[in-house]
Amino acid sequence: MGALTPVGNDVPTFWSNLVAGVSGAAPITRFDAEKFRTRFACEVKGLDVTNYIPRQEARKMDPFTQYAVIAADEAMKDAGFDADTLDLDKAGVIWGSGIGGLKTFEEEVMNFSENGRTPRFNPFFIPKMIVDSASGVLSIRYGFRGPNFITVSACASATNALIDAFNYIKLGLMNVCISGGSEAAVTIAGVGGFNALKALSERNDSPETASRPYDRDRDGFVLGEGGAALILEELEHAKARGANIYAEMIGAGMSSDAYHITAPHPEGLGAFIVMKNAIENAGIKPEEIDYINTHGTSTPIGDPQEIKAIEKFFGEHAYDLNISSTKSMTGHLLGGAGAIEAAACIMAIKDQVVPPTINHFTDDPEINPRLKLTFNKAEKRRVNIALSNTFGFGGHNASVVFKKYED
Repeated sequence: MGALTPVGNDVPTFWSNLVAGVSGAAPITRFDAEKFRTRFACEVKGLDVTNYIPRQEARKMDPFTQYAVIAADEAMKDAGFDADTLDLDKAGVIWGSGIGGLKTFEEEVMNFSENGRTPRFNPFFIPKMIVDSASGVLSIRYGFRGPNFITVSACASATNALIDAFNYIKLGLMNVCISGGSEAAVTIAGVGGFNALKALSERNDSPETASRPYDRDRDGFVLGEGGAALILEELEHAKARGANIYAEMIGAGMSSDAYHITAPHPEGLGAFIVMKNAIENAGIKPEEIDYINTHGTSTPIGDPQEIKAIEKFFGEHAYDLNISSTKSMTGHLLGGAGAIEAAACIMAIKDQVVPPTINHFTDDPEINPRLKLTFNKAEKRRVNIALSNTFGFGGHNASVVFKKYED
């Protein structure tokens, strides 16, 4: 695995800060946000891209692609492939991003407008902007000649990428896949657009406590950036080369709310269906789930609907499992969210600890207090199987199931 997040620029730092309950929110540095209703975000911090990618190469990439490369390089190093024996024709890249090269698009259009509308566009404008550039760059970087594409399903994009990788491996089309997702939407257009939707928290006086999933006073999500890469590998292929196996991906589900372009179904119907589909696909019983990393964005209407779906689907077991939203710390990485949250589930299995939902101050009367929402402090417990939920604008729902690997 590899990760580049608002709370850590590699997997060990990311995970230790999640367990410690560290918030990644702070005033925006990417641009002057003084006139915006929201003036903070969860940005990647302390990153010098040229420490990872030569300057000339980096200039040809939008930040979302740079983030993909940095995360994937860490994952590839962690995987420890033997370049002389890996079948590159059976190795692929399936990446996820909801928006892609927003910064590139924004800069080029603003330059056009500010310079007398003279069409002097950067020759790399289109290759940098298009959302499939990340998977293309990764494929070229590692010489992977198998399936290579991007999934786009708003905030479910990275999870859909993992699901496609999972299924392509099961179909025998690949032995190995770099999958995950990245996003770089902390830009003028990104913040301004989500402000116009009234989707973002406006708690400018206290950014670090602004993302508060399941709290009564939540007022919107906090925009995040970054990404994560997971190397999915066919089990026998991994065992044959002595790979370090973190966990086994055992199931995946998808569904649609078929309800509204931005709002979730009021009864959480799509969330119920996607969890049901994922658990049935995994061939397990609902009561075998120990931990759910929820979509949990900290929006007034989104959080209770997911909780309704969990209670309805899991019944009494809903009160035995642990639930948390790591978006309380990382913010919402949009199309990259599913990747870092899958990594969090895998690390929860590895270390047998559930990361917290921080910033809980006031109980929400709409949310059953019997639920273990892991408020404010990580909890040690048996985590054999974990479920990760991601839901996107347009009603896209995707869930993945990971299990402790036992040889």
